[in-house]
Amino acid sequence: MDFNELVNHRYSVRDYANLPVEEEKLLQVVESFRKAPSAVNFQPYKLFVIRDSERLKTIHTCYHRSWFAAAPIVMILVGRHSSAWKRGGDGKDHTDIDAAIAIDHLTLQAADLGLGTCWVCNFDVQKTSEFLALKPDEEPIALIPLGYPASENIPVKKRKGIDELVVWM
Repeated sequence: MDFNELVNHRYSVRDYANLPVEEEKLLQVVESFRKAPSAVNFQPYKLFVIRDSERLKTIHTCYHRSWFAAAPIVMILVGRHSSAWKRGGDGKDHTDIDAAIAIDHLTLQAADLGLGTCWVCNFDVQKTSEFLALKPDEEPIALIPLGYPASENIPVKKRKGIDELVVWM
């Protein structure tokens, strides 16, 4: 897919087919995540890939939606604040920015391979942290279900116009 086609094709999938994800495709998705740029190349994150059925049942209790439980894989992006670059002038921590870039690489690669993903940010952070036995400087940022979309119909995206988002100077 060319990039414009890919951007138009990728959407938040909330209906997964009961199909396994091939190992080679999963590795391509993870590799794209790994190659994402980050501030000063610090890569202040970890990606947990959950495929085991018992562990999936546990993570499903952190976000109670039936469509979420249908995905064969759930990835959890965890930010590591102590490893992040901090801007000199004001100390801004770039963990969330770097994590967002990495997730975007992951989701675009998945879409290019015919897989679906969805950023889930409204989940039980405490329960997720306990499940992963995270350290105090680690924060679960997003749950990302991964699998084949149940439908080939791509929803129409509603986006603001360029004039609402861009200031030309």
